[in-house]
Amino acid sequence: MTGQLLRTPLTDLVGIKHPVVQTGMGWVAGPRLVSATANAGGLGILASATMTLGELEKAVIEVRSRTTAPYGVNLRADAADAVDRCRLLIDHGVKVASFALAPKPELIAMLKEHGIVVIPSIGAPKHAKKVASWGADAVMVQGGEGGGHTGAVPTTLLLPSVVDAVDIPVIGAGGFFDGRGLAAALSYGAAGIGMGTRFLLTADSAVPQAVKELYLSYGLDGTVVTDKVDGMPHRMLRTELVEELEEASFARRLLPTVRRTLEFKKASGLTWRQLAADGKAMKHAQGRSLAQLALAANTPTMLRAGLVEGDTDAGVLASGQVVGVLDDLPSCEELIERVVTEAVSALRRAASYATPSPH
Repeated sequence: MTGQLLRTPLTDLVGIKHPVVQTGMGWVAGPRLVSATANAGGLGILASATMTLGELEKAVIEVRSRTTAPYGVNLRADAADAVDRCRLLIDHGVKVASFALAPKPELIAMLKEHGIVVIPSIGAPKHAKKVASWGADAVMVQGGEGGGHTGAVPTTLLLPSVVDAVDIPVIGAGGFFDGRGLAAALSYGAAGIGMGTRFLLTADSAVPQAVKELYLSYGLDGTVVTDKVDGMPHRMLRTELVEELEEASFARRLLPTVRRTLEFKKASGLTWRQLAADGKAMKHAQGRSLAQLALAANTPTMLRAGLVEGDTDAGVLASGQVVGVLDDLPSCEELIERVVTEAVSALRRAASYATPSPH
């Protein structure tokens, strides 16, 4: 394992060796992948949105049994039990709490009081300013190239605009897969990069091998952004199922939506009252319509079918556009070492182009 080659505000803030973050992908970022990333010197983020509170505690205990390095947990700020989950992180000494949506100031204060680093994901400079004013320690910003829920602005424009907007460390995500990308992000002023699809396609990922090989078969035009799965823009592989969903009317999708809602309720252990509370919070936080909230129930079960059970006929496969340039399944250690050494070489090469300052 290589020593520290790059020291940034992110590595100092979190206490990690390398400025590389494995993002909290639902059904993918479990204890095995998170601990492998942490042991390789990066920041692994455990995805908790698809876990019950009890499952999250078991996962946190398992991660700690596999590594002594810092790691994080991704939380839904609008979840009905968000406070309980934050208490769990405090009780178990988790280093980082990341959020898909901006947590309330009270939640940020609660976590920071116990030494937990708070890193929300944001999609615009104004949102970065808001969470920074509330006390967030850093932010992650994902450009439109990224997988899962995504926006329309590319990373090359969104990242520098956020860097210019705040004085806290910024992590760039969306479109990163190698050391050249890390070097570019650092040149923009970022403190590190986040990668999802690249970590999904590693030997340490628990995604079924056949599904990984399917991902590797796709080209740069192999993803599509659709709102037909859960009512929000969602980048995923362009599979036959996704094509069918794109063409189907809402009425045709209604019955499967109801069925998947029942499946998710059973798997999550939530009561109808808790599901309603989550839906109400999601509607308030994201402004979704009732129809979009109904569609949102599709996401957990459809992602699980593809990413856990390997059933690509019944499931969807979230993916960033980088899938089109990937052709291997390295270990997390191999991947992170490759990324940081390539980044150092790229930065040195770029520095060699600068002419000496005139005296």
